[in-house]
Amino acid sequence: MTNSTVDSKKTGERLLSLDFFRGFTMFLLIAAFTHLFTYLTDPAIEGTIIHFIGRQFQHHPWNGLRPWDLVQPFFMFIVGVAIPLSFANRTKRGDSYSQILRHVIKRAFLLLLLGWALYCIGPGKIVFRFQNVLAQLSVTYLIAFLIMRKSVKTQIIISFALLAITELIYREFPVVGFNQPFVPGHNFGTWFDMLYGGEDLHGYWVSFNAIPSTAHTIWGVLAGKLLMSDRTARQKLKILIIAGVIGLVVGYGLNPVTPIIKRINTSSYIIVTGGWTLLTLAFSYWIVDIKKQKKIAMFFAIVGMNPLFIYLFAHVSGANFIEKIIHPFIVVLFGWTGEVSLNIITGMIVLFLLWYICYWMYKKKIFIKI
Repeated sequence: MTNSTVDSKKTGERLLSLDFFRGFTMFLLIAAFTHLFTYLTDPAIEGTIIHFIGRQFQHHPWNGLRPWDLVQPFFMFIVGVAIPLSFANRTKRGDSYSQILRHVIKRAFLLLLLGWALYCIGPGKIVFRFQNVLAQLSVTYLIAFLIMRKSVKTQIIISFALLAITELIYREFPVVGFNQPFVPGHNFGTWFDMLYGGEDLHGYWVSFNAIPSTAHTIWGVLAGKLLMSDRTARQKLKILIIAGVIGLVVGYGLNPVTPIIKRINTSSYIIVTGGWTLLTLAFSYWIVDIKKQKKIAMFFAIVGMNPLFIYLFAHVSGANFIEKIIHPFIVVLFGWTGEVSLNIITGMIVLFLLWYICYWMYKKKIFIKI
């Protein structure tokens, strides 16, 4: 069996399976900004299969796991997979480690600034919070890069050490009122946010999530190195699947002891979503690099080639702007279907137009990076 990943690396081509995985993740993220998932959970259609599907694209309120709770781990992991690939390309161009490190630090700082900027849009004032993907990624990305050249064993130990430290802090935190590790608003994560004025008690998301989330990015680095190795495609796929299954067994098995809670990134949540993430990468690698289904993969890969741009564009009202333009025309064409159907159709059309923007940029070879 040919090793297409290694061939791609040697010829300088993009790793399409990674673009596919990244694009699939970004496609889900931008779909949220079209309000499509909100329309699918309209009370008027409660009890229907459509309503049930829509609920799977909402975060679980606390202890539990829905498909939508996998999106951020996917994103954190994917960035990790890309780190060794990018490092190898820059090294091949002649960049020294110190030059690459400066670039990584600069990129982490820009991600943090962009994460903060997104929080400033709503209130119209400077807000320092770390709850969103970009702000937390600035932390996980930097840590994962700094330990990337250490042995596989050392990186795995560090990743689980971060989970163990997080677990210990939550369980043993001594401040009264915030010493209930798995109770919304009464745990260390909430206390930490209130300490620096970055609380987001409405959804109980906490900034400290960046520390346990680092495990996802570290595991992504290890997966990236695996895909770059000289192992056969079958061996790589086998390792990804075995590691993913172990993550599911351990993560779900821990749930009675440490609840699976995304909003505070408990260790069981990190491990079980790490398992799902590895299995999703395995599927992407299988369908793109082994089965060569590149035409199917390209639909999502096109989005994956401009992830930062489309995320920021959709986030800063780009999706709403498109909806305002096309809504009058959609009403004329589909108003007869009823309000709920009209909203769903609108969301789907906005999502397609966001995809088309990515397609246009891909055809024009426009790729926005930092």
